[in-house]
Amino acid sequence: MANLISKSTKFNHFLLNTRVRFFSPFTTSSGNGGGGFFKPTGSFSGESAAIFRPERYQSGKAGEQLDTIDYEEVENQVMDFPGGKVPITSQMKFISESSEKRLPCYRVLDDDGYPLPGTIFEGVSKELAIKMYCSMVTLQTMDTIFYEAQRQGRLSFYLTTAGEEAINIASAAALSLDDFVLPQYREVGVILWRGYPLEQVANQLFGNKFDYGKGRQMPCHHGSNELNYLTVSSPIATQIPQAVGVAYSLKMEKKEACAVTYFGDGSTSEGDFHAALNFAAVLDAPVVFICRNNGWAISTPINQQFRSDGIASKGQAYGIRSIRVDGNDALATYSAIRAARKMAIKEQRPILVEAMTYRVAHHSTSDDSTKYRPVEEIEHWKTEKSPISKFRKYIQRNGWWNDENESKLRGDIRKQVLEAIQAAEKVEKPSLTDLFTDVYDKMPLNLQDQEKSVKDAVRRFPKEYPSDVPI
Repeated sequence: MANLISKSTKFNHFLLNTRVRFFSPFTTSSGNGGGGFFKPTGSFSGESAAIFRPERYQSGKAGEQLDTIDYEEVENQVMDFPGGKVPITSQMKFISESSEKRLPCYRVLDDDGYPLPGTIFEGVSKELAIKMYCSMVTLQTMDTIFYEAQRQGRLSFYLTTAGEEAINIASAAALSLDDFVLPQYREVGVILWRGYPLEQVANQLFGNKFDYGKGRQMPCHHGSNELNYLTVSSPIATQIPQAVGVAYSLKMEKKEACAVTYFGDGSTSEGDFHAALNFAAVLDAPVVFICRNNGWAISTPINQQFRSDGIASKGQAYGIRSIRVDGNDALATYSAIRAARKMAIKEQRPILVEAMTYRVAHHSTSDDSTKYRPVEEIEHWKTEKSPISKFRKYIQRNGWWNDENESKLRGDIRKQVLEAIQAAEKVEKPSLTDLFTDVYDKMPLNLQDQEKSVKDAVRRFPKEYPSDVPI
């Protein structure tokens, strides 16, 4: 595994001292293969790169093991192949299908909120730490109330971020408002951090006339042009290659910004994920891929999703620098995303971040996760591994928080969310006409005919249609 390299000497100093280490996408030029991890054997000096020594591991797969790759190259013989010269060997050896040791996971805080011995990370001020914690509590409280509202029949659908609050808030805090975010559907915390009000969250969920999408999206599909947060799309993984295109446009315009896209572990089984990584690597696009590896793609566990060591290991195959981070550790996630963003922009390269977490809640209100995973497992992660509890312990030990602050915060947030729901429920729905607008500058005849047909049907059978939708 390699210490990450930057052309900036000052940035090199930060990266080395934080010990945020990224998995290098390249092997050494000595011809050794196998996709091992790397340790720097040289020092950083100005713009010079480190020298890497590969550590080779045998396959961790059950059954007969392949020998560790250690090619004896034929002296002075290379294949002059497009893309670079390839050393020639007289030995027939296959690259191992997996490594014996799993990629390590970068962590700053232990479960009790204490920094791990020797860990160095990107420090956060008292003000930033409190804002991050309050935002995580807001997300948790909001999720609880909106979930209950759906169960009461007041909402048609809802998705929570339970167990993944640190990924949402810590990653958002590490970004700039100039960065473009292409989310999946479990990143409402990111848009909240950027300034999206609770009232607008409620407007979108209820699909009223104040909803930016005019009620044409299903709940939890937020978006804001002003906040550079592209509207959520329901199809899985479509946002990943789109993010590469956004990043490339930023590169062409020489913007000091990057594109950031979020997705779950299940999305990596889609072709869009693989196309996007290759696309980004070849074009050197400044994009940060953030995978929320929460263990479950709805009811499919990760051991049925892939045989590889998670997601970060896939980066090397595409020539992308990667890291695995504890997604339940707000400080580790913040440090890793800040470092990834700086690399993406300064070096004009893609970065892959695998955030290890656990989806404590059901996939959505359409799911019952107790049907496919044990309740004890869920409760363990909910009580023993909570990212909110861990970060609260950290800020309390610093003297920045107490029980009185906690009680007041939770009471205030609950009141704000309930008021937002009550207000959004009373707002009328968008006009039926909005179903046909915002696509063409001038509505074509076929859409005009469809609009007339729908309105005629509503007038003829008024009891069959919602009474709160203006014609």
